[in-house]
Amino acid sequence: MDLQTLWFIAVAVLWTGFLLLEGFDFGVAALLPVLGRTKTDRHLMLRSIGPLWDGNEVWLITAAGAVFAAFPGWYATWLPALYLPFVLVLVGLIVRAVAFEWRHSHHTEQWDATWTRVITTGSLIAALGIGAALGATTLGLPIDADGTRVGGAFAGIGWPAVLGAVAVLGFSLVHGAVFLALKTDGPVRLAARAFAQRWSPVAALPLLAWAGLVHLRGGTAITAVLWLVAALSVLVAWARIRVDREGQAFTAWAVVLLGSTATIFGAAYPVVVPSTISSAFDVTISDASVSDYTLTVMTWAAGFGLPVVLGYQAWTYWVFRKRLSAEPEAPHAEKIGA
Repeated sequence: MDLQTLWFIAVAVLWTGFLLLEGFDFGVAALLPVLGRTKTDRHLMLRSIGPLWDGNEVWLITAAGAVFAAFPGWYATWLPALYLPFVLVLVGLIVRAVAFEWRHSHHTEQWDATWTRVITTGSLIAALGIGAALGATTLGLPIDADGTRVGGAFAGIGWPAVLGAVAVLGFSLVHGAVFLALKTDGPVRLAARAFAQRWSPVAALPLLAWAGLVHLRGGTAITAVLWLVAALSVLVAWARIRVDREGQAFTAWAVVLLGSTATIFGAAYPVVVPSTISSAFDVTISDASVSDYTLTVMTWAAGFGLPVVLGYQAWTYWVFRKRLSAEPEAPHAEKIGA
């Protein structure tokens, strides 16, 4: 396997890891006004993602950094063509992070409610923006032979961006609900389980449609199998949540994403940014890549650094693995958990 292909796979893995890990805390935050019927319920929901959300965002930085470092031509075409979604993502992530921290500086009902709404709004904006950017990138952008967007600021925001936005949000909502069913106890667990049972088949449709369209454009027998695995995993997740097997349902729903993103990136290879104007203008990994020497140095650096990062994050999940209830916490632990 050549280094360009290896780093294309690495980028695909990083984006998948981000959507898988950040997806459930996007979902939990977005579900606060839906499942958080009381202040206690909302506090419990925020405690479930409190120790995890900021670590999950590291995957976004790493994924975007890997694109910039390994495929600067991809980065130079992608970001300018989609400035608007990426600006919205940054705004959403910034206000969300501020809200998580400021929510604990006072303890009045109005203050908590205000910053809880900001957390929800920021999470919705970020999920939709990332989905729009990835959808437009994998299904096509109006770029010319120089990799420059043709049209105004909204030229890249067509139906592919809308499909990607809806797909990521739909996946995240159910992912968050299944996570809550797995992580919490009491009324929140019951409400989250009911939400996942009701909406999982519907929420998976945009994601499967996105993966299916990319497969139809340039897929192989392998990507067809991967798409089928993703589709069947929707049924498994739905069946498992119906019989209160939250861990199995969470795993199956994760496979929905894994199969879908593997289909998308596998069918897109070696194109990283397809052009809706002409296939002759498509940006491929050979067009966008840095030199083999640079990729070699990056590979050695990643080989030493990545296991440390993965080990640290796995340890964090292990430490905070216990199911949470609405029982009162000590003040210090309450701040950390929320």
